[in-house]
Amino acid sequence: MRFIGVGRRPNLDFQPAAGEVQAMSDAEMLDQNEVDVLLDAVESGDLKDDQPPARIFSRFRRDHEKVEIRVYDFKRPERIGKGQMRTLRTLHEAFARGFGAQMSGFLRSIVEVRVASAEQMTYAEFIGSLPNPTCFTLLDCPPLGGQICMEVSPLVVFPLVERLLGGTNQNLLIPQRPLTGIETRLMRRVLDLGMNALTEAWSGVRQIDFGVAAMESNPQLVEIVPPNEVVVMIGFEIRLGSRVGDGVGTMSLCIPYNVIEPVMDDLSTENWFVAGNGRIREAEDAIVSKLHDSTVQIEATLAETSITLSDLGRLEVGDLLTTDRRADQPVQVSVAGRPKFEATLGQHRGMRALRIVDATKVRKSQISTPYRAS
Repeated sequence: MRFIGVGRRPNLDFQPAAGEVQAMSDAEMLDQNEVDVLLDAVESGDLKDDQPPARIFSRFRRDHEKVEIRVYDFKRPERIGKGQMRTLRTLHEAFARGFGAQMSGFLRSIVEVRVASAEQMTYAEFIGSLPNPTCFTLLDCPPLGGQICMEVSPLVVFPLVERLLGGTNQNLLIPQRPLTGIETRLMRRVLDLGMNALTEAWSGVRQIDFGVAAMESNPQLVEIVPPNEVVVMIGFEIRLGSRVGDGVGTMSLCIPYNVIEPVMDDLSTENWFVAGNGRIREAEDAIVSKLHDSTVQIEATLAETSITLSDLGRLEVGDLLTTDRRADQPVQVSVAGRPKFEATLGQHRGMRALRIVDATKVRKSQISTPYRAS
């Protein structure tokens, strides 16, 4: 059988006009040997296409290389940038350290608090992720408008209450019930510590006075913003005690975007570092101003010498002690126990006085001596 092929695919939609003859040049025709070579290549699989394969946008490429793809929900746009989210996480890491230190002192036991997550979501998603009942607290944050909320897991609440009431948390069963009046008052004291730490952590951005507004056991009954409103959820992990097996629970802080929108510019990375440097300078100035009003002890040492214990035991009134210092040499003036100046002795308005003549450079070995006569 004889095959005849062409080097290009014919256009099936092409209709030659009347009187036209469709012709191909000899260069476009394939001879029988070329057709046989093509058929053999197709059967053996050696035929290669010069055109690169079409790239299909999918979770995996054709070469099975993993592609990082993030799902973007147009119903829930991310309104907070990555830099601002990093700043919020850093800010609340400082809050976690402060809150853990205050609770450790309050409970007289080691309490570790660390940031576990920081993400954006809708308020409905945040409420749907919480247990019921739980310790759900509404927080006022003047001068910012609106409220934020904090949820403390029962895995943290009941061990805290047990510890405050003198228990040891051993074999403690976590009840599925709302807090009683006494338990609520005890948790209010713990939350007040958290408000102090939160106010201090945010002081670098804006002076905000956080305070507990109300406490609720069912988060489904509280709606501080519409369900589709974007919020920032900061998740914390709390460990009560340092022993293996001690209770570990979670705490969540929900910050609606419309509440922190007025301070979003202050949460940028550049402004954050500038504000941090400004706070350092303010702290340095405050320390220097306090030091200017502080008092220090000044001593003038006339001379120094060493004697034996037997000579010390025979000392009497009127005995003369000789030293190696000449009478015309200046005395040493020490500030807070450190030699600082040299001065000459004198009298001013009937009182002993010193005239500073030079700043002294004394080695550490000369600072303290066994005996001193002043």
